[in-house]
Amino acid sequence: MFEILLAEDNPGDVLLFREALNSRELSCNVVVAPDGQKAIALLGEESAGAPAWRPHLIVLDVNLPKHNGDTVLRHVRRQPWLKGVPVIMLTSSASPVDRAAAIALGANLYLQKSSDLDELLEVGKIVEAVLARSATSDA
Repeated sequence: MFEILLAEDNPGDVLLFREALNSRELSCNVVVAPDGQKAIALLGEESAGAPAWRPHLIVLDVNLPKHNGDTVLRHVRRQPWLKGVPVIMLTSSASPVDRAAAIALGANLYLQKSSDLDELLEVGKIVEAVLARSATSDA
C-alpha cells in the first residue's frame, strides 16, 4: 500500500483527489494535512538516527494556511530521509511565478486543479505513474 501525504485545506479538493485515486483503483493510504504546519509536523524530524514517517508521494497545495506549499517543500527537500520522495504541487494557482518557484525548490510536477472530470481522472493517472516510478527506484 502506498502512503501519500496530501496537504490540502479544501475538503472538496481532498474528496476529488481521493476520487481520482479511486478511479485508478490505487491502494493508497492518504494522510491529509489541512495546513502547512500540520504537514511539516506529520513528516516529523529524524530522531536518534531513525527516520520519521516517509510517504511514497507528497502532494501540496501552494496556498495553504499557516505555512504555504513552498515552505513545506523547502522543509521536505532539507530532510535526508525524504530524499527521492516525489512532490507534486496540485494547486488552483495558474501563476507562472508560482510554477517556476515550485520547480526551483524541487517539485517534481506542478499541476493545476480542475473540476473537469476528464482532467481530474488525468491526475489519478499521473499519480499512478509517479508511484510506479517511485516503487521501481526503491527496488
